[in-house]
Amino acid sequence: MMPRILFSSIAALCALALLAQESAYAQDRGRIRRGAEERFRQLDTDGNGELSKEEMTKYPWVQRLDVNTDGVLTMDEARDFFAKMRNQPDVPATPSAVPPPVFTAEDSPRQGPRLVKGGDVGVGRQIPDLELRDLEGQTRTLSQISAGKPVAIALVSSSCPVSKRYLPTLASLQKAYEARGVNFVLIAPTATDTPEALRAALQGAGLTAACVADPSGEIARALGAVSTTEVFVVDGARTLVYRGAVDDQYGLGYSLEAPRKRFLADALDATTAGKVPAIEATEAPGCVLESTAPTQVAATPTYHGRISRIVQANCQECHRENGAGPFPLETYEQVRAKAGMIRRMVERDLMPPWFAAPVGEGQHSPWLNDRSLAKEEKADLLAWLGADKPAGDPKDAPLARIWPGEWKIGTPDAVVQIPKAIQVQATGTMPYQYAVVETTYSEDRWIRGLEVQPTAREVVHHVLIFAQEKGEPLGRGGDGLGGFFAAYVPGSNSVVYPDGYAKKLPAGARIVFQIHYTPNGTATQDQVRMGMLFAPEPPEHEVKVIGIADTRLNIPAGAENHPEAASIPVPAAVKILGLMPHMHVRGKAFRFEVILPGGETRNLLEVPRYDFNWQLAYRYAEPLELPAGSKVRATGWFDNSAKNPANPDPAKTVRWGPQTSDEMMLGYVEYIEVGKSPPAVAAAR
Repeated sequence: MMPRILFSSIAALCALALLAQESAYAQDRGRIRRGAEERFRQLDTDGNGELSKEEMTKYPWVQRLDVNTDGVLTMDEARDFFAKMRNQPDVPATPSAVPPPVFTAEDSPRQGPRLVKGGDVGVGRQIPDLELRDLEGQTRTLSQISAGKPVAIALVSSSCPVSKRYLPTLASLQKAYEARGVNFVLIAPTATDTPEALRAALQGAGLTAACVADPSGEIARALGAVSTTEVFVVDGARTLVYRGAVDDQYGLGYSLEAPRKRFLADALDATTAGKVPAIEATEAPGCVLESTAPTQVAATPTYHGRISRIVQANCQECHRENGAGPFPLETYEQVRAKAGMIRRMVERDLMPPWFAAPVGEGQHSPWLNDRSLAKEEKADLLAWLGADKPAGDPKDAPLARIWPGEWKIGTPDAVVQIPKAIQVQATGTMPYQYAVVETTYSEDRWIRGLEVQPTAREVVHHVLIFAQEKGEPLGRGGDGLGGFFAAYVPGSNSVVYPDGYAKKLPAGARIVFQIHYTPNGTATQDQVRMGMLFAPEPPEHEVKVIGIADTRLNIPAGAENHPEAASIPVPAAVKILGLMPHMHVRGKAFRFEVILPGGETRNLLEVPRYDFNWQLAYRYAEPLELPAGSKVRATGWFDNSAKNPANPDPAKTVRWGPQTSDEMMLGYVEYIEVGKSPPAVAAAR
């Protein structure tokens, strides 16, 4: 799915964040003060005991600490700033200071397309071979219209105002994508829309696709359609790959000059390229349809008709030939042979790996990368696994997935690889391995895409990569406190940011690789590398990562449910892009919360069953805005008892440390600052 106090690029001020907790940890007062002074001296390049305006120019955020605006920052001013953040009143002094709600109100009179988890709304199912009779009297089945190519099925209405606004957009899309082999068909599910009215509306918009009147709603029910603006994209095997809005230009209670997000076009681009759409489903604000229901399937699903699609969408990213998983699940025989293990893992909600607490009934997951099985997917899979596992008709099989080649992000603009292969032993355990690469870039670079690749994936548990400012002490990356730059876990090793978003790689930066190996019985070697895509120009938003850490861990021997917590202030309004908890083998559960300026506490992420084997990031489908003056708190629970089978030593009092036998309590937050653009530094050329 961020303390260096919401400015991960200012690595040298990480220790200043700890000043906000100084009084709460009196026993560590001396260590914290020494660390803060060390960081301060690193910024104080002329050694005069204060930061001048020129010295602060490199770090614009630091200027906010200059509370008396005299152009000079002293250590006392920095300490006072964070003390005030810590001791702020629970209730704002005036009503005007009350922040707006953090979450969008569900009852707003304005409704745009919100993202929906595809599996919850039928994405991945095979659409029935519908018989469609158009306004001209021609009858064809959906498979005849498709002829093995993608089809865009759009609901339309001549009486729904939102639907009518989208007719010209659909006409433009039809013209653009029919040339690329996509067929369009229109479904008119409103009983009062006469053929004459439909013809006139379509002709006026220049829309020439075949239109099928559906006054009884039979076709809409077969699709599970819920509104008159919804579109469905099916591939050549009639697998539903996208459903939702055309774009976000029109909705309930608003119109835009132009769309900001083009959902249908993006889905068609992906489908025609043999890829999975990045966004699989959204709500489609329009006129609501009555008495619709999701597509029905046979009581006993078959492998080719249903199960293969579930496995393809949820398992094969790792479980395929040359994938990160320990065995492939690409054929009926392979899935049947592993049926017992699959059933056990699915019943226990351990596969696909996803550990965020489930949302309430009728609510949509806020996470863009939610890996969990939808309720119906899980029911169908377990029903098939518990029966005689019928294969079904091979003609109903989905199209084979086209997996990325060498790099998922595309050909990198630059590759950074550890200088020497690390020897991985055959048995036992290995401490974390560290490797350092010094870059030679003379200017800052903006990174829009990252991918981490071990060369021996079968023995790599996870990799965290840190980018350090030139001259920064080596330990500040390897200890993880400053926020990671890139990460690898099986099944999640890359990210490409949306247009206008990028991370900064400082000029002359040092790249620190922290690698955790898990020997698998065969000695081997590994030489991790990281590919980077450069942004063509400075971004509108700088993506930053900060770590909320409790380095004073003191987990008693035998403690079964021991909590540790830490928090950081939010001095400027931010939008959170994602969250990532990090603990070791005693980690049991994790929670992120925000404490708003008025004192209200809200959960951001609940991980009730933390699993060290999966260092997952949880990315918001829509960035979550937090007002200035908030605090973000991270809490981890630890099981240091003999009941924890992974516990190396239940008799040991555990403290902070980098190795698996030690512990960490780190909550990473990825974010951007609201209304703030990064300085116009040189982009990659």
